[in-house]
Amino acid sequence: MLIPVVRRCRRLVRRRALTVTAAVLVLCAVGVPAATAAEPSQVLALATSVSTVLNNIRNWIMGILAGLATVFLSIGGVRYLMAGGDPGEVEKAKTAFKSAGWGYGLAALAPLIVQILKGIVGAQ
Repeated sequence: MLIPVVRRCRRLVRRRALTVTAAVLVLCAVGVPAATAAEPSQVLALATSVSTVLNNIRNWIMGILAGLATVFLSIGGVRYLMAGGDPGEVEKAKTAFKSAGWGYGLAALAPLIVQILKGIVGAQ
């Protein structure tokens, strides 16, 4: 008798969540009122050269890759500690460690990739 009640509650929660999500999407799609859209906007940043843009791209790539590698390193460490001798979990931890190594390696190669792009574009 309790299971049908739980199912109905779950359906009700899903419907309400879907309704709220749809309402938020509609409000976002409506956009900004015409009065504020006509106001001039400020430009927050202007790149002075292609070299500056490529250096910014390099910094973002290095940050994202290093951050993801750190996440994989943490996941691998936790999996290794929680494995309790299970060979499958130890292997998953080692895979996470390898992924972290690849991430750190790619982050270290990001400046080289940007130098190659600068050579292709002709920005020095």
